[in-house]
Amino acid sequence: MQHGIKTVSFEEAAKVIKSGDRVHLHSVALAPHKFINAMCDRGRNGEIYDVTIQHIHTEGPAPYAATEFEGIFNLESLFVGANVRKQTQAGYADYIPVFLSETQQLIREGYLNVNVTVVQVSPPDKHGYVSLGTSVDCSRAAVEMADTVVAIINPNVPRAFGDAMMPLSSFDVFCEDDSPLIEHHNAPLSEIDIAIGKNVANLIPDGACLQMGIGGIPNAVLAQLGNHKNLGVHTEMFADGLLPLVESGVVNGMNKKLDKGKIVAGFLMGTKELYDFVDDNPGVLMMDVAYTNGVHIIKQNPKVCAINSALSIDLTGQVCADSIGTTHYSGVGGQIDFTRGAAASEGGVPIIAMPSVTGRGVSKITPTLLQGSGVVTTRNNMRWFATEHGCVNLFGKTLQQRARAIISVAHPDFREELDRAAFERFGSHYHFVNNLVK
Repeated sequence: MQHGIKTVSFEEAAKVIKSGDRVHLHSVALAPHKFINAMCDRGRNGEIYDVTIQHIHTEGPAPYAATEFEGIFNLESLFVGANVRKQTQAGYADYIPVFLSETQQLIREGYLNVNVTVVQVSPPDKHGYVSLGTSVDCSRAAVEMADTVVAIINPNVPRAFGDAMMPLSSFDVFCEDDSPLIEHHNAPLSEIDIAIGKNVANLIPDGACLQMGIGGIPNAVLAQLGNHKNLGVHTEMFADGLLPLVESGVVNGMNKKLDKGKIVAGFLMGTKELYDFVDDNPGVLMMDVAYTNGVHIIKQNPKVCAINSALSIDLTGQVCADSIGTTHYSGVGGQIDFTRGAAASEGGVPIIAMPSVTGRGVSKITPTLLQGSGVVTTRNNMRWFATEHGCVNLFGKTLQQRARAIISVAHPDFREELDRAAFERFGSHYHFVNNLVK
């Protein structure tokens, strides 16, 4: 390979791990599965034990979290994805509560002392630089701080710009792989998704700077923005739903004050079309989460519209987004980073959007959160709340006014029950409170 790079087998590369080490794995679509398999083989063979694995959300199998590796691998996720959710709920893996913006801080300031980092990178360019492609997030910090860094050179990793670009001197051990990146295909939008999308789109002004993630609600919102003008993007991640708006010129970044004309993100998850879009594209900057999710950065753009979802909300506006009672489900992620950033932005619109009921028809709006639920967005942070039944602004509302507003966008089948719970909580005066839903 050019630049005098000597590559080794995955079996050889996995030997850099010693018992007691902390290992950081590249995230989302770039999880290094061939290295993971070689690492697990070493564990099965009794060659290593007491190895701590850390990462944010990853796609694909996570065999190191299996019960067979108890005492060999200990997973400490910075965000719990579906591939490790059962193991985390069963106690065989664990979770570190942290804002996404501060995941890099845990690494850079030595709270998490990384011994080995494993990342996938694009082939080197003529200047000797490779790209971290679709996942910069906190992985750049892990590359910078680790004792040993393994780089897997993969031609399918897009050559993304921004903080993704790193010199070959940043890496110690090289492997080669040509496996395609894991893709995520969007499910068809439900009627509820579409209704929420229309409600939220009405809150987004022309010239807004968008933050939204993956899934039905973000895609439904994006699908309703075709007649908007001069939208920008500064987000922790984006997916395929953004591409039609870029192609039509709706998203052009012309109203941004920071990174004018550029799409800024920390990681991506989508199809090959999305990965091809960012490849060698100077209009996209893949950046460290200290930048994408830093409140002091986010607020510099005007009209930041932050759209995030949740698992449940109580009648005072406390939002649970990481657990179902004491059962852990996902993580804090960047919800608070962008809720606070949008609130500090001139003309910003922080939005929590979710269906009013679960797939089983249970109300997600409850008198109080389930015991043990994690409050991710506090009632003090709440501004706009949206369901398929409408949008309400909670900012400046009293507890009783909030209850009335939230109940007004609950599923009709549960409004009487919720109203009764509010009356029992606040007393007879609740009946005389103005129903301020504007």
